[in-house]
Amino acid sequence: MPVYEYKAISKANGKATRGVIDADSLPQARKKLRDQQLYPTNIKESSAGGAAIVEGGKVRRAGRGGVSTRDLSLLTRQFAVLLQAGMPLVEALGSLIEQTDNPRLQAAVYDVRDRVNSGSTLGDALGEHGRIFSPLYVNMVRAGEVSGALESVLVRLADILEHQAKLRSQVISAMAYPMFMGLFAVGVIVFLMLVIVPRITQIFQKQKADLPAITEFLIGTSRFLGTWWWLIVLVVFGVLGLWRGWVATEKGRDRWDRMKMGFPLYGRLHIKLVCARFTRTLGTMLESGLTMLPALEVVGTVLDNSHIKKHMDDVKAGVRRGRDLAIPLKETGLFPPMMINMIDLGQRSGEIETMLIRVADTYDEDVRLTIDAIVSLIEPMIIIVMGIFVGFIVLAILLPILQMSSNI
Repeated sequence: MPVYEYKAISKANGKATRGVIDADSLPQARKKLRDQQLYPTNIKESSAGGAAIVEGGKVRRAGRGGVSTRDLSLLTRQFAVLLQAGMPLVEALGSLIEQTDNPRLQAAVYDVRDRVNSGSTLGDALGEHGRIFSPLYVNMVRAGEVSGALESVLVRLADILEHQAKLRSQVISAMAYPMFMGLFAVGVIVFLMLVIVPRITQIFQKQKADLPAITEFLIGTSRFLGTWWWLIVLVVFGVLGLWRGWVATEKGRDRWDRMKMGFPLYGRLHIKLVCARFTRTLGTMLESGLTMLPALEVVGTVLDNSHIKKHMDDVKAGVRRGRDLAIPLKETGLFPPMMINMIDLGQRSGEIETMLIRVADTYDEDVRLTIDAIVSLIEPMIIIVMGIFVGFIVLAILLPILQMSSNI
């Protein structure tokens, strides 16, 4: 049965409300809402190809929005709690619909509940919503269904999602201040070059005096920026567009991901992030009951570096031939020795799952410390660069003033 997202006005109190409702058609959805004393102002049908939106009596198409990691984490933990309390699966899904505020997530859970009610497995039903539920999420749920430990698997999933949301929040908060400082510095320099410098240099030109080379350079640069600023903006956006087009190709993405690993400071941070995601995902999959090869298949889908993904085929081939995981990982030459040695130790001790999670925790802490170190370097660098530019402008303005005063 189709699921419709709606915005409506309550006839009882006149307040705006929103939510989802299942119905066979748009007219039936509107009728259901009117029966609930709601006047619909916006209705859209969630579907794989987009949404049909009815607004002001007209029908248009709309794309699908995403669901935040935090929302998905909260829903997963609520789902686990309901199942641990003994609630049947379909009932638990129905309860989740009422507890979730995100309309996109509500619509997805509606569809999942209907599919499960029709005989589909939970994992297959979740797999129909790939933009919301990742391959890691779907495969872990499937493993939990097979092993009969769905509740514990959902708890692990909630922990992973909460950890990802926390790490992303830490990165954003750490980089917010340096980014603000950088934008402010660029704004100040552009203002000086386009507004202040032209007004001051007009005085020098009226005097028809010989100007120092540094002042001539400043005047020429200011004129160029004032005349051709639109061309500079066009070139910047053009280069950005070409770069995005190149990265969108398979060869370009592979080359760019390989280059990222060699960037100063960021390259090491990127490798640590990949290692943390690799080990945490693999360890969680193994704890959930998957064997090594299917778990490696899922890990390959969650890594955000196409160059490393290509080498995962060699790793899987080595494991398929009966080799320990640490050996093909070492042969790729991409992963740090610490990670490989810890995995080797875990396999020899029979505690590979615990060791992988421990490695992931280590790299996550290392990532946090690396980000703090990078931020601590960025801030003084921005101040120094801004000081050099401002000092150059001040010197270029003061030199002709001193020269004219000495002539007088």
